[in-house]
Amino acid sequence: QVRLIESGGGLVQAGGSLRLSCAGSTLSLPTMAWLRQATGKEREFVASISRGGGYTAYADSVKGRFTISRDSANRIQYLQMNSLQPEDTAIYYCAAASKLWSDTRSRVADEYTYWGQGTQVTVSS
Repeated sequence: QVRLIESGGGLVQAGGSLRLSCAGSTLSLPTMAWLRQATGKEREFVASISRGGGYTAYADSVKGRFTISRDSANRIQYLQMNSLQPEDTAIYYCAAASKLWSDTRSRVADEYTYWGQGTQVTVSS
């Protein structure tokens, strides 16, 4: 059974940093991503990365603050989050897709077949 397991969430003050990790057998798939869902809002794209890590995409709201990376050999994906703000508070999900990475397609939640259960990130002001 395919499983993705996130870790690294928690409570942090505004301006602080967290690093999320995602481990699982699907980490060898062509496209990996992080998406998030705040209370009362729809799930939204955060960042995506191609298999070899050569291509990445970011939501405008996190560009310059978040960095996505992956270690395909060890099947781990990361999201380094710096300068966190209260509006970053959400459940963060790791996701994987079988299709080759593209900037446009990787931003669409429906493109992802495999999902983790999510990890809560809370940023206090």
